[in-house]
Order: sequence, then C-alpha cells, then structure tokens
Amino acid sequence: MISKQTIDKIFSTIRVEEIVGEYVQLKRAGSNYKGLSPFHEEKSPSFVVSPSKQIWKDFSTGKGGTAISFLMEIENFTYPEALRHAAKKYGIEIEEDQREFSEEAKNAQSEKDLLYKIHEVANDYFQNFLWEAEEGKSIGLAYFKERELKDDIIKKFQLGYSPEKKNAFTAYALEKGYAKEVLEKSGLSIFPENAPNGIDRFRERVIFPIHSFSGRVLGFGARILKNNVKTAKYLNSPETEIYHKSNVLYGLNQSKQAISRKNICLLVEGYMDVISLHMSGIENVVASSGTSLTTEQIKLIKRLTENVTILFDGDNAGIKASFRSIDMLLTEGMNIRVLLFPEGDDPDSFARKHPQDYVEKFIENEAMDFIDFKAEILLKEAGNDPIKKAEAIRNIVKSVGFVQNALKREVYLKEVSNKFGLSEQSLFNELDVQRQINQNQTQHVQQQKENAPVKMEVVPLEDDKGDPFLYDVLFMESKLVDHMLMFGDVVLKRTDENNTEYQITVIEEILHHFEEEQYEFLVKGNEIIIDQVKEGIKEDELRSGNFFVTFMDEQITSKVVDALIPLDELENWASRNIYPPNYGDKVAEQIKGDVLLHKYRYIDYLIKETAKELDHSADEGKYFELIKKITLLKQASMKLNDIIEYSPIKGIYRDRKK
Repeated sequence: MISKQTIDKIFSTIRVEEIVGEYVQLKRAGSNYKGLSPFHEEKSPSFVVSPSKQIWKDFSTGKGGTAISFLMEIENFTYPEALRHAAKKYGIEIEEDQREFSEEAKNAQSEKDLLYKIHEVANDYFQNFLWEAEEGKSIGLAYFKERELKDDIIKKFQLGYSPEKKNAFTAYALEKGYAKEVLEKSGLSIFPENAPNGIDRFRERVIFPIHSFSGRVLGFGARILKNNVKTAKYLNSPETEIYHKSNVLYGLNQSKQAISRKNICLLVEGYMDVISLHMSGIENVVASSGTSLTTEQIKLIKRLTENVTILFDGDNAGIKASFRSIDMLLTEGMNIRVLLFPEGDDPDSFARKHPQDYVEKFIENEAMDFIDFKAEILLKEAGNDPIKKAEAIRNIVKSVGFVQNALKREVYLKEVSNKFGLSEQSLFNELDVQRQINQNQTQHVQQQKENAPVKMEVVPLEDDKGDPFLYDVLFMESKLVDHMLMFGDVVLKRTDENNTEYQITVIEEILHHFEEEQYEFLVKGNEIIIDQVKEGIKEDELRSGNFFVTFMDEQITSKVVDALIPLDELENWASRNIYPPNYGDKVAEQIKGDVLLHKYRYIDYLIKETAKELDHSADEGKYFELIKKITLLKQASMKLNDIIEYSPIKGIYRDRKK
C-alpha cells in the first residue's frame, strides 16, 4: 500500500491543469481554464479547471474532483493506479506502507488488473529479448537498424522482439505464476488441443506495443520478418477487456503533448510512419493502426486539437476509401487538410529521405483542403465525361453536408462554386438534397434502435411537486455546509447580548447552530462532512474544502467541488465588462442570514411533521403535548419572520431591526 506521506507528497506536487490538459484542450477563462467535456458530447465548453483550488468540474455531467479523481474517471484507474501514474509523471518515488495484508486482500485483483499486469510483463520481456538475447539482437534489432531507427527512438516506443521458440514467453509467464486463463484472455498465448503447453501468438516477430492515452500497454502489433511464410505480415492483439482497437490510436501517448502544443494532428496509417516522423523531429502524429478511422478515435484527437492533416501514400490504392474518414472527421467538427506524398513514397520513407525542416514545409505547403483533394482524385477519374464530372461534384457537396457549422458550410460551397464555375444556388439546392438523404439515413438507424426489444426496468413514480417544506430545509442545510467548505476558516466578528465583541470562525458558528437546534441531518453526505469537521476540531485541525477534496467518496467529492466551483464560474463575466457580486463578498451577513433562514425553514418543517403526528395520535395526553409543541414552534416562526428580510439585489438575508 502507498504510504500516507507519499500520497500527501503526490497531492502537493501534481497540477490539475497539467494532468487534465493532456486530455482536454483548455483555454484560459479569467482565473480558471475551460474546455469541452471529455465525458459528454457538447458544443459549448462546460468543463472548468481551477488551478488555485486544484480541482475540476464538468457541468455537463455533474462530475468533479481532483487530478487523481480525473485520472480514475477518464482512464478507469483504481485509486492506487492513479496515484502511481501521477507519481511517475512528476518523478515522485513511491514509498510502500509495510503492513501485512490478508490472503484475501492480496488476491483481490480484478481480471482487468491482471490483464494490464501481464501486458506490462510481456512488454518488458519483448524489450529485454531485443536488447540482450543474441537472437533478438541479430534479428529484431538488426531489422530496426536496417530501417535506420536510432536507439533512443526504439526505446521511446518500447519496441521489442518475440523469439522463434514457439512458447518462449508462455513458458516464462507460467513460471512467473500467471494462470493459463489470463494468458489466453490477453491474447498473448494460444492453447490448442495439440499444444497443451501453449503457443506464443507473436513468435518470430518484431513487437510494437500499443499504449493507452496515459501510457499503459493495452496490446501489441507484431510484424513478421520472413518473406517466405504464408501468414499475415502484421498481427494485432485480439479484442480483450482492456484493448478495443477502435478506441485506440497508435502513438497518441508519445505524441499528445506535441499535438496539443502545435494545435494540429498528423494522421497516418502505420506504426513505422509514426516512428519515422518522430525520429525526424515531427512528433504531432498518430496512426489508426490498420483499422478504419472510428468516431471514438476522432474524439481522442479532438480532446487535443480540432485540426487534422491526413497523410497518404502516393500510390495508395485505398485513397478513395478514405473519403469515409473525411466525412466522419467533418461530422465531428474537425478542420481537415489532406496530403498526398509523391508516388513511391509514404510518410516513413519520405521522413527518412529528407531533413525535418524540409518535411515540415512540404506538409505545410502541399497539404490541401478536402475539396481540392476530392476534386483532384475524382475529376482525374471522370476525365471529360460530364455525367462522371457531375457525380464527382455531388460527392464533394455531400462531404460539405457533413460540416456542422453553418458558416463553414457556406464558405466551402462558395469555394466549390468558384472552383467549378457553378452557381451557388444550384449547389445549395444539391446540399439540401444531400442533407435530407443523410437525415433520412440517420432517422432510419434511429428507428431500428427504437424498434429493438425494450429492456424492462423499474421506473420510480414521478413526483413533480415534492414536499416544499422538506426541499427548503434540504436546500438550506446544504447551503450552510457549502459555507463551511468554502469559508470554514474565515473569522467573523460578532457581538453578544451584552454588546461585547468576540471572534468566531464560520465553521464554529454553523456548528454551534446545528448543535443548538439538536439538528438531525437529512442529507447523508452532509452528516459525513459534519462528523469529519467535528473530528478535526478534536484533533485541533480545521477541516474545510481542501481537506474534503481528497476524500475518496464520490458523493462527498462532488458536493465539495460544487461548493468550491459554483455554476457562476462557468461564465467569464469580466470579459463582457460585467462584474456581479461574488459569492462570499459579504460572508458575515450571508452566514448570519442563512443560519436564521435555515432555522426558520426547519421550524416550518417541524410544524408540518408534528401536525402529521397529531393527526394519527389517539392518546389524549400525547395530543395536548403535540398541540403545545406546535404552538411554541409557531411562536418561534413568527419571531424569526419579524427579524428576517431578504435582499434580492445583495443576495443576502439581514436582520430587520438593524
């Protein structure tokens, strides 16, 4: 277990804006950063990161927390995995707490954890074999050297080699204590009936590890080096619980910072294309790794940039098939350019032939927008045939129809109009037809989904009105707890009945109110927070917002983040020269007014609950006792009503008598 000292060091060192910034394109908005939610499809940014408070809040989904909770959410890390990832990023040495654990705790590893672990073990094995074994050096390393890869690049991408012996890795892993079932589920080993000791899936191949966004090994790509073998040149890991090829881009882990910094992503096809461009100094590049581009992959890129340049081989026969990728990118709101390398070249060979400056300038100068690209391909094919030429133009207009932004669509249509000498109106008419076709296709897919068998589930009865008395108490209870989280250590100046001035913290004043009322909390999360605050006071420790931010309870963390980043922070009012009063500008008045209002609402709630009890009371003595209680509560309510005044302009409650 990671020691508390290490955990404290991790939390004090890491920066939420840096960790989140690797996954979300953030832009400065006042004292905060804003970006599009990585958890929910949206067009207007509602994701806020606060560097001063070291927390994030996603208003579109309601999620929020620390840098560690963000890693847990986006990478599906466990708490220790997120801590270890952050520690590695910031160069913090992990100290383990040397306590004894039960066998049950030692064995409490999920299947997913074991799959991650066996891939890590395999990755180390393949790398060590490449660098240390004679077979690895003479075959695998020699191949990479022949491809002109330098040692630092080979190590950067963790390239390896799987030996010729048919079960070398399988035997190694079994000896290490990994079960046959785990090796089989990982796809690293195959256990046919005629080979009970197993067979290595990637034997006699150079290995390309496939990493997640954060750097964990999810699977492998492997290339065979023999030409006389009747098998696929490239072999990939099968789909597993941790590896879904449609959700992964090769090289994204090594390239994400460069993509974000340059605000453009180069999209290529193969592993070596990515690696060779990196070696030439061009690092903002990823590959779809032999699979058709998917929406999930596009969304990974969109976290970092909306600008994509697709790099194609000059003699690639599948260029026309790439039109689907262009339409998908446009649908996701990406800005696209396309580059065709000279015939006989691909990104790998071109990058090895030329220096970095030349390659960068070639990409910048020769890349064309998708209209010119499609026109060049389709019109060359159409020749002088007017029917084929009209079909080519329709194909281009169809792509324009996938552009989501109306202004961009119009600009693109003007470009098509100028290029082909056609009237804008005819193109707009054709666009309407194409968009109607696209819409009908989408509706057809949606209808098929709706006509599918419905999964039965229990739905609670809708209660539109609810209990207004209960709602008011819940609201004010949570508001007072929010004050404790936000301003707990703020010192208030008060005067007692004898007009003697004294000082008290926000936490102490609100706690005193709850204890004086013998208040029973109606929200479990609030009760947990109050108990922790009381525990802190016993230990002479003031526990407010920052303490609870690292509290590993999703309900508590969410509440604390809501208190520390209110909805108002989503809007950067100052940029519009609007300066509304800030939450907390008048803490003393707010606390005093909200305590009085909570007391007032709570008394109304008690009157209602006592009246219910009165309706069901058959005992005469109890009946008069309840009547007396209601009378006293109503008198208290009237007194409070006399002294409370709400000022909607100032947003505070104040004493009428002052």
